[in-house]
Amino acid sequence: MHANAKTEWSLDLGATPQTDDVVRFRVWAPYAKTVAVRLLGEERHPVPLRSDRYGYFEALIRHVPPLTRYQYLLDGSLERPDPASRFQPEGVHGPSAVVHPHDFRWIDQSWGGLPLKDFIIYELHVGTFTNDGIFEAVIPHLRYLKETVGITAIELMPVAQFPGRRNWGYDGAHPFAVQASYGGPDGLKRLVNACHMMGLAVILDVVYNHLGPEGNSLGDFGPYFTDRYRTPWGSAVNYDGPDSDAVRHYVISNALYWLTEYHIDALRLDAIHGIFDFGACHILKELTLAVHQQAGRLGRQVFVIAESDLNDVRIIDPPTYGGYGLDGQWNDDFHHALRVALTGERKGYYQDFHGLKDLGTAMREGFVYSGQHSTYRRRRHGNSSEYCRPSRFVVFSQNHDQIGNRAVGDRLSTQLPFDALKVAHAAVLLSPNIPLLFMGEEYGETAPFQYFIEHGDPELVKAVQQGRQREFAHFGWKPEDIPDPQDPATFERSRLHHTDHDDHQTALLRWTSALIQLRKTIPVFAAGNTEFLHHSAWALEKEEILVLHRWSTTGEQALILLGFTKTPVTCPLNAPVGMWQQRLNSGAEEFGGSGVDGLPQQLVIPVQGTSVTFPAYTVAVYVLLEQ
Repeated sequence: MHANAKTEWSLDLGATPQTDDVVRFRVWAPYAKTVAVRLLGEERHPVPLRSDRYGYFEALIRHVPPLTRYQYLLDGSLERPDPASRFQPEGVHGPSAVVHPHDFRWIDQSWGGLPLKDFIIYELHVGTFTNDGIFEAVIPHLRYLKETVGITAIELMPVAQFPGRRNWGYDGAHPFAVQASYGGPDGLKRLVNACHMMGLAVILDVVYNHLGPEGNSLGDFGPYFTDRYRTPWGSAVNYDGPDSDAVRHYVISNALYWLTEYHIDALRLDAIHGIFDFGACHILKELTLAVHQQAGRLGRQVFVIAESDLNDVRIIDPPTYGGYGLDGQWNDDFHHALRVALTGERKGYYQDFHGLKDLGTAMREGFVYSGQHSTYRRRRHGNSSEYCRPSRFVVFSQNHDQIGNRAVGDRLSTQLPFDALKVAHAAVLLSPNIPLLFMGEEYGETAPFQYFIEHGDPELVKAVQQGRQREFAHFGWKPEDIPDPQDPATFERSRLHHTDHDDHQTALLRWTSALIQLRKTIPVFAAGNTEFLHHSAWALEKEEILVLHRWSTTGEQALILLGFTKTPVTCPLNAPVGMWQQRLNSGAEEFGGSGVDGLPQQLVIPVQGTSVTFPAYTVAVYVLLEQ
């Protein structure tokens, strides 16, 4: 189908098997006068492809078994991998391989997905999550993630083929090809299959704002990129210039490919503020509509979630309100406010945040910056998200960016007292939003997560090293403090330590599990997805206490008291009057506390402003017994 079709899209790019040994090859290459397919490993002449007036070339070729290696031959001399290659077994520079998707046996036919409001997300990097660093090595950990921790969805950092074996995934050069060193197409399918059998959803991080600098040959085929806009990571994708219809078709086909051939349950779109489109129908809107339509055809729930630096509700507003209709977005403001409250850090973009007051705003409304002046940006920033449902926002105290984009990739577990970590976990997991944990956070992993690469071009390696140093200059970090991304030791340091946890780590894991169990079993703690769940939050800034009040129209009420104070403090609690029964206390012995001097099991508030004594770094969760 041609890319001009308004709402129907077909997966017609690349090498598509039609029968057991007949494959259709189709590529968009308007820069070439002729295109042929060279099948490797046998004595066959290159097979010419027929062209159409839109710059597409295609042909049906017989006797092409699975995993046949091939390359496109442009204008009789330039050999390149397929822009829509399904597999690059020899890396980004090697030939492409034909993949027969129907050769894999799926056993998840009864899986229809999970509602977004039920997502409790665990972000992981396949290469460092286990010592083996492959998809199948994740599978033995799924029962732990579901039953011990309580996770309902795993989020995979990008798995599209990148250079070498070590990379975060955002340098992908082949958007359709599953990373060979992780286990390739079958490895990813086996992991998704296993997740669905465990009742876990799978989110895939995809990158549509740029392609990696090494192994990216799309520019030899056609105008996939534009110089009208700039991104920090490479050439901007051509979404609105001449010949952009075919580029949009390429990207939307990629999105549909993941949910159709790999049964992915949600796509997390990386850094959409680097996607530029000034056409009448924004690419994000068109892509989201296509994903939702395809999900309907497949009988599954599939969601589109953005990472965005824009603080713009247009991303998640429905099209009827002039929005793009995405299902959710990450909320960095929540993270920044929480981190400032916990650490007092004020360098870089943290200078815009003021701790508990802003964290209360993030819990109540979503964005902290909703149109006011930003000192860091030196301009006004954002618009109001006050009317948006809280389940539209994904919140976290850590993620790959907020750890890895620090000089040494240090986690909160190495910066904060143990009791403060429990406060951070409660703020995220009992928020009215969709919570996300970064791998190992559940028990306080101390291994750093550092930025690592394995590029083959020495000049590119040098450029990355220098770029990291420039990027961190405004945070005040010295060049010698920044680990070398190309050094294998940087990658090895970033692996998780799944065993030999100390007492504090064991207790923190129990705390994480207890918070998630509370969220799952008591409706008033769930994500605010309907008009029946309400919440408010306010900060006692001087005393460093944050109060979160949650209630439902059926009468349930809960009070979450988050103490960020380093020493005990007594202060008036301006909370609803009534008798409150404690359901969870971070000071309990099972969670590594002393079990004494905590907040009372029954909290009686006869009048608003009743004084309460808070121990240092404490969390107490109450439900209302009576008013």
